[in-house]
Amino acid sequence: QVHLAELGGGLVQSGGSLRLSCAASGVSFDLYDMAWFRQSPGKDREFVARVRWNGTTDYLDSVKGRFTISRDNAKVYLQMNSLKPEDTAVYYCSANFGRYDFWGQGTQVTVSS
Repeated sequence: QVHLAELGGGLVQSGGSLRLSCAASGVSFDLYDMAWFRQSPGKDREFVARVRWNGTTDYLDSVKGRFTISRDNAKVYLQMNSLKPEDTAVYYCSANFGRYDFWGQGTQVTVSS
């Protein structure tokens, strides 16, 4: 059974940093593209960052230079620096392999101004 568990959310002041982690189980982790998405109240879920099975990465334009995604030992991380109030959202970890998509339950990140 696939399980993705996010940790690391919380409340931080504008300009601060947080590190999210996501532990994956029940999947062949090395074969999956791993990504972070986020959703704010009243908005659609949006892509934030992806690290593919081969290590290549993609980022949402507004987080480039501030966020860094990485993966290691069945975990994926999102280092978030220079946080802004508009980064406030529930952050979700996802695992993708072809037509298979799996999601975590999400972790709340709140950035105060």
